[in-house]
Amino acid sequence: MTTVSSSTAQIGTVVRAPKTGELIATHLRRQIVRGELRPGETLPAESQLMEQFGVSRPTLREAFRILEAETLISVRRGSRGGARVVSPDASVAARYVGLLLQMQGATINDVYEARMISEPPCARLLALHRTDEDIEKLTQVVEALKAEIAVRKPFIPDPYIWASLTYRFHELILEGCGNKTMAIQGAVLQDIVATHLRTKIAQRDDNDTDERFQRAIRSYEKLISLVKAGNAAGAEKHWRSHMEGAALYLLKDDLKTKPVVDLFA
Repeated sequence: MTTVSSSTAQIGTVVRAPKTGELIATHLRRQIVRGELRPGETLPAESQLMEQFGVSRPTLREAFRILEAETLISVRRGSRGGARVVSPDASVAARYVGLLLQMQGATINDVYEARMISEPPCARLLALHRTDEDIEKLTQVVEALKAEIAVRKPFIPDPYIWASLTYRFHELILEGCGNKTMAIQGAVLQDIVATHLRTKIAQRDDNDTDERFQRAIRSYEKLISLVKAGNAAGAEKHWRSHMEGAALYLLKDDLKTKPVVDLFA
């Protein structure tokens, strides 16, 4: 342990020096992030890395455990084993963010308000930057929703399927807007939002008619037409109106003030 005195730390603050395993993990992580080590590539043998870093096998494996926990590598044990680089998984960040929201007592309304702030402007950006692939992906979701209604008479939505498809539509808006930060935000909130949607759909009430679900699909189709036409202002206005209307349904009763933690209880 050492003490430091600087503009970024109070005088006498105790600072823990990083362990050697953490330093090795930082070095390898930097190589992965910079693309010097690519997904699917196998790291050098343990003996070679031990020599390169001048460390023991336990220290090297401590570094591996850190990177495994971050889902940056996967380690296979045995004579034919080794460490292989994998693509970062947004679900890891999602779990941590979900836990933070739960521990801070965030409500469903809190999460929805954040989405209300971010998604309509993203619909505007999507209309400005849309590609044929973006339109195709959005259309595929709508067709899948239509197929769900067509095969179920009377229509009683499967909570998992309907929630997954409808949230995918929202996620595609964030992914297609051209802002990588917003796209990641969508992926991070996926578990929370999808779980909330499933909870609401599973409850069912008198408003859960075929017409309500058909109306949602028509709203999606209208957004697609606005995006396809490059009508940025219209896309933003429509999506804000859509989300405001959806909030009346999704946040009614006790769901508005329901803590995020209760979704996963």
